[in-house]
Amino acid sequence: MLTFRYNASAMAKQHYFFKLIPPRPTFPQDITAEEKALMDAHALYFQRQFEAGKLLLYGPVLATGGAFGVGILEVADESEARHFGENDPSVLGGLNRWELYPMRVTNARTKG
Repeated sequence: MLTFRYNASAMAKQHYFFKLIPPRPTFPQDITAEEKALMDAHALYFQRQFEAGKLLLYGPVLATGGAFGVGILEVADESEARHFGENDPSVLGGLNRWELYPMRVTNARTKG
């Protein structure tokens, strides 16, 4: 049986659906060297945020109309969530844009 324990500080956190929107529907199949460098920096940024506990999960969504990125954030407030999106290297570099939606995480489990 899988059991989850939450402490008071975790309960105070807010969750957000983060959508990373690429520059075109054909991305990343036609990625340029400059874009790849930005996406490598983006991947490192997301990994560090995951390790810091700000991301519950993240990864690409392989939708038929074009891939996009998704992350479920666990942060103190909307300001911190916006700061997360604004500081993504792929956004700072002008490659991607993002959308943010508040959400409630009802339940979760580890990857298995």
